[in-house]
Amino acid sequence: MISTLGSTDVVFSAGLMIRLFRSFLACAPLLGASIFLPATAHAADTLGEALAKLAPSADPKVINLAVQASECAQTQSGAPSDRLAVIDYSKPSSQPRLWVFDVVRRKLLFQELVAHGKNSGDATSTRFSNAPESLASSLGLFRTSDTYMGKNGYSLRMTGLEPGTNDQALARAIVIHGAAYVNEAMARVAGRIGRSWGCPAVRTAIAHKLIDTLKGGQMVFSYYPDKRWLASSPYLKCTSSQLAKAEARVAPRPGI
Repeated sequence: MISTLGSTDVVFSAGLMIRLFRSFLACAPLLGASIFLPATAHAADTLGEALAKLAPSADPKVINLAVQASECAQTQSGAPSDRLAVIDYSKPSSQPRLWVFDVVRRKLLFQELVAHGKNSGDATSTRFSNAPESLASSLGLFRTSDTYMGKNGYSLRMTGLEPGTNDQALARAIVIHGAAYVNEAMARVAGRIGRSWGCPAVRTAIAHKLIDTLKGGQMVFSYYPDKRWLASSPYLKCTSSQLAKAEARVAPRPGI
């Protein structure tokens, strides 16, 4: 086929191509940024939304309740907390159900197996108690305190913040510690991990690091869909304005 394009047409086409190419170059930095920007990195996300995206195996409703309770406690006490541990006891013990977050940098630090008390259930936990000698886990919001070396090795004390729900935690010695019975091999073979006397025990391989991450006034939120506790918890009743003030303290900042 013989081309019928004249010299004017060729010049016009070349000029058009040059303009298109220049437009592409001008947009290239923006295109590159959109390609490599993580899908989860949205500064407009609330803290609960951001943390839920970091832990897709967690229930977003539980993460949001944990954030709400933690922020509510901080507005009441004035003591800030940069780390938040969330335990979802509605999941079986054979599955990771403990998540530890850095709420300032919005990072997931741990996703782990965690034991429940022997009198809370077998593979799943359904019974909870605040009573001494109950050998059961407790629900609600805790604030961590100091570490010590005990019969279970390096351990972390916790203060229960909810009267009648977990405020006997110190008296009951409900602490975070490592335990050999918390391991993936047992979960695969037996369908569950071992049980504690009420403590949220974790794998020995990560216990020391996890405890150091959470010591010194950080928050631990233990969840189960218990209607009475959900309706009575003082830390699930803060107003929107109170929570907004706490949310502003941990808003993402440039360079973090």
